[in-house]
Amino acid sequence: MRRLREAAAMSQGQLGERVFCSGSYIGMFEAAERRPQLDMSRVFDELLGSGEHLQRLCRLARTSRVAGYFADAAELQMRATSISEFAPMLVPGLLQTEAYARALTRASHPFAAADVVDGHVRARRERARLLDAPAAPVLWVILHEAALRVPVGGAVVMAEQLGHLARRARSLPGVVLQVLPFSAGVHPLLNTSVTLMRFGDAPGAVYTETAYSGELIDDAAVVDRFHTAYDLARAAALSTEASLDLVESAEKDHATDTHGT
Repeated sequence: MRRLREAAAMSQGQLGERVFCSGSYIGMFEAAERRPQLDMSRVFDELLGSGEHLQRLCRLARTSRVAGYFADAAELQMRATSISEFAPMLVPGLLQTEAYARALTRASHPFAAADVVDGHVRARRERARLLDAPAAPVLWVILHEAALRVPVGGAVVMAEQLGHLARRARSLPGVVLQVLPFSAGVHPLLNTSVTLMRFGDAPGAVYTETAYSGELIDDAAVVDRFHTAYDLARAAALSTEASLDLVESAEKDHATDTHGT
């Protein structure tokens, strides 16, 4: 990209102006500190007269063991200094047990071969190791209470998952967990799974996801709006201790269902 930009006699700042970002952000692409998404790569190709060269490189760089729409976000999570997640229905991937991840994967890919499911589960579990790394990011999770009640995989799996969730939140100093109770009512993030990421030397980003698609957002104004919405959810959520009490209470409820069956 740097070679193409210089051949077009443009500075980083000049190219940035054409795509509505800063010259320093262009520098991050050229230094491989951030990876442009496919749409932006297409614009770069048009501006720099490079055909589809940068788009092809972008597709190659996105080769990943995770879903293609999540690949960029997964890479950024590995480099983030802090990750803030809001989960309206499901426990986030970084805190999932193997059995919970397998139940979700099987539900999302009902006709997939066993080895495909195994690959998805293995990739998710490997990503979860990020929290045990020496330079692990601070992880702040807001779970809607619904995520504690939906019996993903059945009562046994849910009891194990909620126990794991509480233990991780209590044992890892960099993990903060809050629960947004049903009584909090409606709020801006209610129907959206959101991951906000901050970096030491780069602009922040937001990843949103639905069942079979996701979007990585780095527009500063939109990122700011998500942070505001997240702050409102955080203010409406239970305290960390009350949240853990509720998680452990829900764990006991699922365990009781297990004994009952």
